[in-house]
Amino acid sequence: MTILYLLIPLSLILLGLAVWAFFWAVKNDQFDDLEGPAHRILFDEDDNDLSLEQRRKHQTPDDQVPDDQEPRP
Repeated sequence: MTILYLLIPLSLILLGLAVWAFFWAVKNDQFDDLEGPAHRILFDEDDNDLSLEQRRKHQTPDDQVPDDQEPRP
């Protein structure tokens, strides 16, 4: 019976840590895009990860983007 005096506060502390971790993850957008990483593995090159200069180097002359516009994904 005396073990309950230890287990009940310990379980409440663990519950509080779990609730805090959940709200921290939601606040820091950890659940923002659930499907993107699963589909990203199917592509050979992900041009979205490249900087603007690197994208311009990889483009062919017929699909060059003017300097004032962002390239399309």
